[in-house]
Amino acid sequence: MNRTTILVAALIAVVCTSCKRAPVEAATEAPTAATELQTVSAKAATRGTLTKTLTLTAEFIPYQEVDVMAKIAGYVQKINVDVGDRVRQGQLLATLESPEMKDDVTRAGASTQRYKADLQRAADEVKRAESTYSMTHLTYTRLANVMKSQPGLVAQQEVDDAQGKDLAAQAQLAGARSALNSAEEQIKVSQVDQTKSQTMLDYTRVVAPFDGVVTKRYADNGGMIQAGTSSRSQATPLVRISQNQLLRLILPVPESAAGLVRPGREVDLKVPSLGTSLKSRISRISGKVDTATRTMHVEVEVPNGDGKLIPGMYAEVTLTLAASKEALLVPTQAIKTATDGSRRVAIVKDGVIDLRKVQTGLESATQVEILKGIGEGELVVTGSHSQLLTGTKVKAKVEGTN
Repeated sequence: MNRTTILVAALIAVVCTSCKRAPVEAATEAPTAATELQTVSAKAATRGTLTKTLTLTAEFIPYQEVDVMAKIAGYVQKINVDVGDRVRQGQLLATLESPEMKDDVTRAGASTQRYKADLQRAADEVKRAESTYSMTHLTYTRLANVMKSQPGLVAQQEVDDAQGKDLAAQAQLAGARSALNSAEEQIKVSQVDQTKSQTMLDYTRVVAPFDGVVTKRYADNGGMIQAGTSSRSQATPLVRISQNQLLRLILPVPESAAGLVRPGREVDLKVPSLGTSLKSRISRISGKVDTATRTMHVEVEVPNGDGKLIPGMYAEVTLTLAASKEALLVPTQAIKTATDGSRRVAIVKDGVIDLRKVQTGLESATQVEILKGIGEGELVVTGSHSQLLTGTKVKAKVEGTN
């Protein structure tokens, strides 16, 4: 056997040996792959405090804001304030010129004096009528008594004349008293007219309705101002006053959260433009959901004594809708909703999956309260467990551990 023949035989032997080993090695590696366990992320259910919050954005508006109108028409004699001025309730803002009003007050005063003179005359007439009636009645009474006690001593005609005069004097007295009452009533009417005229004249002085700041000025000295006596009037206001020491935030709370909002509950405020955070409370709620927007009107009052907050700024308002202390909490990723609407979690116990139905309570963006279904300290799968079944063996990687 030559050298070439020996090499060929050696190569054939190597190839045959490789073919025989391949199935054996594959057979020994297969059981190793089959024994590898799926690794899942898990976290223990723990106790803690959970709050349900709602964050809304709202604009600061003045607590009160009004365009101050003139009650009467007239020329602006003097306007005493300008934009940015702080005013106090009752402070004089402007004075109007209205000569007609002054004339009305003078006329009403003169009428009152005239009716007072008429009243005095009526009173004097009553006294005169009372005196006359007293004399005639006394005369008639005496004659009538004499006629009764001594018949024939006094003529019947004389008694009848005395009686007639008595009745006439009595009628005059009644008329005088009626005239006196009429004069008294006329005095009252005249005084009311005088008071009305004086009240209208007082409207030439326009004063601030509340403490605030002048945010807009519409009129100048000498300008003609129409009376703002109707909501449909096209009259021009004098100034606009805003009460900025106390501001409002009007929040449109969604229908889903409307039932959880209560007056007096604390809210957290963030003002991005100032980089500040504040606390306040819900002042009032409308108690009705707007059918157009499906939201409820909620107001928060914010004190602004230092004037740092300016109407028109935006604030992020966080409402605390509900809170639960010592609640059993799991991550939101651990909760899965089945097709029938039930909620489930996957528990890892001794390396085996156990799918359980749970009853949930409050929910936040990161945590869910478990009311029923699992116990404290049990490991819940926080990753996807759509492919996991009860009894599946897994390897749990507990969050927060290496």
